[in-house]
Amino acid sequence: MTDISVVIPLYNEEESLPELHAWLTRVLTAGGYSYELIFVDDGSTDGSLQVLRGLAAADTRHVRVASFRRNYGKSPALNTGFGMARGNVVITMDADLQDSPDEIPGLYDMITRQGYDLVSGYKKKRYDPLSKTLPTKLFNATARKVSGIHNLHDFNCGLKAYRAEVVKHIEVYGDMHRYIPYLAKLAGFNRIGEKVVHHQARKYGTTKFGLDRFVNGYLDLLTLWFTGTFGKKPMHLFGLLGSLMFLLGLAAVIAVGAIKLYNMHTGHSYILVTDSPYFYISLVLMLLGSQLFLAGFVGELVARNSPKRNEYQIKETIDIKEK
Repeated sequence: MTDISVVIPLYNEEESLPELHAWLTRVLTAGGYSYELIFVDDGSTDGSLQVLRGLAAADTRHVRVASFRRNYGKSPALNTGFGMARGNVVITMDADLQDSPDEIPGLYDMITRQGYDLVSGYKKKRYDPLSKTLPTKLFNATARKVSGIHNLHDFNCGLKAYRAEVVKHIEVYGDMHRYIPYLAKLAGFNRIGEKVVHHQARKYGTTKFGLDRFVNGYLDLLTLWFTGTFGKKPMHLFGLLGSLMFLLGLAAVIAVGAIKLYNMHTGHSYILVTDSPYFYISLVLMLLGSQLFLAGFVGELVARNSPKRNEYQIKETIDIKEK
């Protein structure tokens, strides 16, 4: 089996590809590894595909290429590369030369000798403007809090190493490439480490990601937290919240009616129940509570009918048969 599969998603990186291929070849050959380079072209509109065709023709033993008909995003590109990978260790890196191939031997060692399931790069010293680094720090702090993976400083670093088993048991979709360590943790791979890596200034082209990635990133994090926590048991969230809101509204309605009856009995002035604003607040609480409860019930029906409702990550099976 191949030692290392390097998965490289790319979009409009024709200038950097020859240099990246030469650099990877030099490092991996010097290390004596058997390897494959998997380039996934995410619908590039420049000459990237033509360059990849040339690299594949010149290096048929190591270069493999997949090309999308249009731009789908980094997550689908990674997921495709993971499906193609045949190596014991899978390395992911960006194609813009900001990730250094010289880090690969160290990452490989942490997986094979130190026993990590996943190792994420940490670009401690970055060559990015403050408009990117400050939101990134806030984003990573939130991701650490929500995911419970407190030893990672940079969830979104493109340079990562995985045990082959990890990439075969996770599905990267949407924009979830930012949270692959969290996906791995939810799949039961808890040995997640970090390695400080060198960050290089961009040599060619411009970044393909805008500031909207921070907004989308938080929404994706909430989605991942919810599906990871309540995906198979939605009633535990919606049913609980709905029941609490309904009971609170019911108690408030009873209180409004009881206050009126007490005032009538004691001869104090009183107003109609329907003239009290608290009556309508109570009704709203009861309605919202009922809707949340029903949402949980519908979610349970959907989960029950899902073909993957009883799919779980099995680490190993031991079956000792009687002689």
